[in-house]
Amino acid sequence: MMRWIVGSSLTFRFLVLAIAAALLVFGTEQLRKMPVDVFPEFAPPKVEIQTQGPGMTAAEIEELITIPMEQTLRGVPGLDTIRSKSVVALSQVVLLFKPGIDIIEARQNVQELMNVVIAGLPQSSGMPIMLQPLSSTSRVMKIGITSKKYDMMDLSMITYWTLRFRLMLVPGVANIPIWGERIKSLQVQVDPPRMRAYNVTLDEVMETTGNALDFSLLRYTKGAKTRIDGMLDTPNQRLVIRHQTPIFTPEHLADVPIALTKKRSTPPPRLRDVADVKWGTWALVGDAVIDDEVGLMMIVEKLPWANTLDVTRGIEKVLEELKPGLPGIKIDSTIFRPATFIEQSLDNLTMALIIGAVLVVIVLGAFLYEWRVAFISVIAIPLSLVAAGVVLYLMGSTINVMVLAGFVVALGSVVDDAIIDVENIVRRLREARRAGSDKSTARIILDASLEIRPAIVQATLIIVLAVTPVFFLGGLAGAFFEPLALSFLFAMLASLVVAMTVTPALCYILLNRASIEHRESPLVPWLKGIYRRLLSGVIDRPRATLAVVLAIVVVGGGVYPMLGQSLLPNFKERDFLMHWIPPAGTSRKETFRIVQRASVELRQIPGVRNFGAHIGQAVNGDEPYGIHFAENWISIDPEADYDKTRAAVEEAVEGYPGM
Repeated sequence: MMRWIVGSSLTFRFLVLAIAAALLVFGTEQLRKMPVDVFPEFAPPKVEIQTQGPGMTAAEIEELITIPMEQTLRGVPGLDTIRSKSVVALSQVVLLFKPGIDIIEARQNVQELMNVVIAGLPQSSGMPIMLQPLSSTSRVMKIGITSKKYDMMDLSMITYWTLRFRLMLVPGVANIPIWGERIKSLQVQVDPPRMRAYNVTLDEVMETTGNALDFSLLRYTKGAKTRIDGMLDTPNQRLVIRHQTPIFTPEHLADVPIALTKKRSTPPPRLRDVADVKWGTWALVGDAVIDDEVGLMMIVEKLPWANTLDVTRGIEKVLEELKPGLPGIKIDSTIFRPATFIEQSLDNLTMALIIGAVLVVIVLGAFLYEWRVAFISVIAIPLSLVAAGVVLYLMGSTINVMVLAGFVVALGSVVDDAIIDVENIVRRLREARRAGSDKSTARIILDASLEIRPAIVQATLIIVLAVTPVFFLGGLAGAFFEPLALSFLFAMLASLVVAMTVTPALCYILLNRASIEHRESPLVPWLKGIYRRLLSGVIDRPRATLAVVLAIVVVGGGVYPMLGQSLLPNFKERDFLMHWIPPAGTSRKETFRIVQRASVELRQIPGVRNFGAHIGQAVNGDEPYGIHFAENWISIDPEADYDKTRAAVEEAVEGYPGM
């Protein structure tokens, strides 16, 4: 079989090279289109449902909303695990499905059962909301927004209606929750002593306000729903009558007289007589600290099938387009940017490939003294990796840290495949030409390739079998290491195919008439002499050799327990996350004060570029935490000393005991 493959490659060498060139061009183009992410999709298909319960305690949320939803949703087809969390005013139910379940079909099944759940929920609760599908590494960017020109309510309105709405149009964006937003609204804040003085009830104030705004929380008032004012039919046209409210400002609403249920001889009081009417916002369930100041934190989350780099570039392009129209607003999109880590990983792999190719050229040039040989190897290495990448592309995989790690691990074997074949072919050609052999060049190349190929194939199969157990891992470890193993195996197999087809064809074309027999490297005899002396010493002293080997094994066994274990290596990421959790029951103001103090201290450390923190939860955000929970993010300058800066950050964090 191997003889037929190598022989056919020599016979149809130009066709083989044309296919290889097409694969190299096509593969490079397709690799640019592959989705890029930090990690592979390691989480099972997930559907998350959130339900607001204004004014409810965590126990009431659990009893009235969470448990009824759990009981109804247990019957969803393909469900593996159901989890829930109940906090003040919010219920979260997370449905985890079995691997392989189509997420869109799962969401449709959940939506059908949600219609059953809604009928049994309390009237005061909000409608259950199914969050958008998110990737396992959903967060693409954290954007801090501050302003010295606008107050927080105006800044929130600009962010919500301008920034968020425009960013949601970027392809791949799933959701953009905003921490610390204060949506502006007309509020009537009643004063009980003034209400008693005018003998006005709370229901009368609410009904008056609802009717004045044509909207009310009271179910049976005139403003309980949008009023229909009728229509007029003319001979040619139907005209719809729509009432336009005269209420636009707090001053307008404050002048509205209260509709009293009992008649009085005195004029009815106005809303301003019993309440403070002004612009306000809701009771905050979250907040944000941006570079020591109160601000807004926007978190851009992506869909499972979206490309992190494309989404990041799309977000940054939109922000640049919007900045001229947002004077007085500071937008910091560098607080957390995973695309930076991906770009560095791709740059590192590119550099590794360049270094590997240069070393191959140097080694082959030094040992074989022939530029054609170096050229053949330089072509074979990227071709093998591109071929493996094409297979991953056809499988629908993404380029992530684990895939890149697999390529880097396989790089040694790929280089080895590229060198061994060419070296043996050149050596046999030199020997045949010096001996005056009448064998054709094609025959010599065929015999030289087959001479070492069985051993290389067997070694490759041994490596493949050694990696196979990775595919039987389950859970998180299996999800992480399977892409690494796949990329490694595909690179190995692609290198094997290239060595049996492209390498012999290139050798035949480039070395057929080349004069290589008179070029002998002066380095080889010198290295052979050194090796001969070392080998003789080892053979002459077997006991000493075994003693040294045994000592190395014992030392290695003693060091092994101190190495530590971890699912992933320690990446030198320059985005640091700290979970800031004060005691339960801590108020928003106190949590904000502690986080703000930490921001001031951390930003004084040399190398810390910026600080951003979000406290509690955001509307339709994926973190249903209480107000006593904060996530602090800092970004380290690329030019700063990583180890020194990290040590300083850890020392500062340890100065907050009890967190």
